[in-house]
Amino acid sequence: MAAQGSPAVARHRLRLALRRRREATGRTQGDIAKSLDWSLSKLQRIEAGENAISTTDLQALLGQLKVTDPALISTLLAEAKVARGRSRWDDVRYRDNLTPATKALLDFEAEAAVIRSFQVMVIPGVLQTRDVAETMLRTWTGELTDAERETRLEARLRRRKFVFDRTPPPDYRLILDESVLHRDVGGPHVYADQLRHLLTDARERRIDLRVAPFSLTGSFASNVSFTVLTMGMTDNEDSVLYRENNHVDEIVQTLEKVLRYLHSFDQMWQQCFSKDETQGLVETRISHLHSYIDRKRTTETDR
Repeated sequence: MAAQGSPAVARHRLRLALRRRREATGRTQGDIAKSLDWSLSKLQRIEAGENAISTTDLQALLGQLKVTDPALISTLLAEAKVARGRSRWDDVRYRDNLTPATKALLDFEAEAAVIRSFQVMVIPGVLQTRDVAETMLRTWTGELTDAERETRLEARLRRRKFVFDRTPPPDYRLILDESVLHRDVGGPHVYADQLRHLLTDARERRIDLRVAPFSLTGSFASNVSFTVLTMGMTDNEDSVLYRENNHVDEIVQTLEKVLRYLHSFDQMWQQCFSKDETQGLVETRISHLHSYIDRKRTTETDR
């Protein structure tokens, strides 16, 4: 099968295939690196997905790994070629105004089969309305230039098409901390509209939405939003982790860490409100916002 997609995803597929093949042979990274007269760090960076690999180096590595199947070799060489290519987000505007981790996230979410996202502060960018996205980006006035905010808004609005308007779409599972429903980003009008859009996405099955109750505490509670993106429907090892807070975001591909976050997500999922309860909570919050808007309008009219 021909390789396709983004360089970030191709590097991920390639690193996973090479690591699995090396482990199947029982050989260590040090052993392979010594046989190829490479530095250990070179092989480590390739297996970590940090570096692309040339065709010549890949062929030498496949020889050490005893890979002889012509179809598999052809596929891996094609992946290596894609890995050295350009992403749709490599345009100079995006390159200068998006973090490397954000660009990688956009590439991975456009190809992931399963996306699991836990958000503790806001609705994730890919599901934000324009008004909410603009409000969020205005909070960075003074830290981001006008050009940076404009580019990030454009990217935030474009990415939805790449995630949901593809065949097949991803299995998108979203957990929102209950506090997110009560954080009226942009004011009651703007946030009521945002919640209606979110509810529509849930009802039309673009997303599987759950709310984590305030009572969720202990080891499951977290103050860090994260997303785990799984490339295959059933292979959790074929996953990467995206973590972010107000100042730092990162892509993590270390298997142990990724699986730990997957486990935490699945445990939280079991303790969330059900799908129907979640949609009821969102509906109730929308109604409260509209009631507030009506009361305010009546008060202003009576003045």
